Amino acid sequence: MSKILDTTPRADGFRMPAEWEPHIGCWMLWPERSDNWRGGAKPAQHAFAAVAAAIAQGEPVTVCVSPAQYLVARAMLDPTVRVVEMTSNDSWIRDCGPTFLVNDQGAVRGVDWKFNAWGGLAGGLYFPWDQDDLVGEKVIELERDDRYAPDFILEGGSIDVDGEGAVLVTEECLLNPNRNPDKTRIEIEQLLRDYLGVEAVLWLEHGVYLDETDGHVDNMCRFVAPGEVILTWTDDPTDPQYPRSTAALERLSRYRDARGRPLRVHKLVQPKPVVITPEEAAGVDHVAGTLPREPGDRMAASYVNFYIANTVVVAPSFDDPQDGPALELLAQLFPTRRILAVPAREILLGGGNIHCITQQEPLGRGPAATARPG
Repeated sequence: MSKILDTTPRADGFRMPAEWEPHIGCWMLWPERSDNWRGGAKPAQHAFAAVAAAIAQGEPVTVCVSPAQYLVARAMLDPTVRVVEMTSNDSWIRDCGPTFLVNDQGAVRGVDWKFNAWGGLAGGLYFPWDQDDLVGEKVIELERDDRYAPDFILEGGSIDVDGEGAVLVTEECLLNPNRNPDKTRIEIEQLLRDYLGVEAVLWLEHGVYLDETDGHVDNMCRFVAPGEVILTWTDDPTDPQYPRSTAALERLSRYRDARGRPLRVHKLVQPKPVVITPEEAAGVDHVAGTLPREPGDRMAASYVNFYIANTVVVAPSFDDPQDGPALELLAQLFPTRRILAVPAREILLGGGNIHCITQQEPLGRGPAATARPG
């Protein structure tokens, strides 16, 4: 039985480790809602199964599935993937699931953030979200970890840490009044320090153009090593993404991390604009309270939305000429991990990508290694 703690991770000596630090495994949620996923979610389920199989080559995977979908998921998923029953509203465990923490003695704890479907009734993407808000608590309970439960709305995709005291965030998301309107920027920074165990909060202005999460940083810019980040990029000044990426680069060039290091920025060129086809839009049920999928809508396609597992990196591909160069750059940045590409259009049609549908659980065996990660 896990207990709820009334202290803070920072006070207790806990921190959120970098994604490249050792994992005990990865958590996912199974997609099924027909008002977000086309074709009764069957194409998305095959895509999720492919992501799970790829990650399973590098670490254990657990997929949480509703009772109605258990047998379907068990038959479709790789036999090495563990399947457990869990009710949820949708399948974005990065955002509704827990953030796991470690300390230097090897203990693991979880943070159970509040979740309001990216904005609640003021711009949120669906209603209700009550079962999603329970996912963090349920996963932590299954792992028998103690948990922190701050009165703070936060999605896991809105933060990215280096494990050494720095976190990347965007103003577009964390300062949006549909998240925590009663909290100031200074108060939000303090909560990040207290519950992630960080020192330096590195603010970017925006996320990716038309990202319906209000600009999650995990689709825009990620740490790939201490002192190094990867930034989604375009050289086309007519693309609406261009001013967002150039503004981010300008800020990143001025920042120092928690240990005083300047940031080395690797540009990861985006695919050409990906838009929803009439056929894809027609396959999604239109339901009041859920963000509609309209033909011609541009989606927030980015190669930055990859997942770092213990021995592999699982990255999205878009059947685009930029797929190859993107995978080559990731191979340079993670030379000890195999880079596995998974076609990600079906995931993107639901509003996110590979990083959004995954959540790592750290192994928690002592302090992080100081050497450059894989």
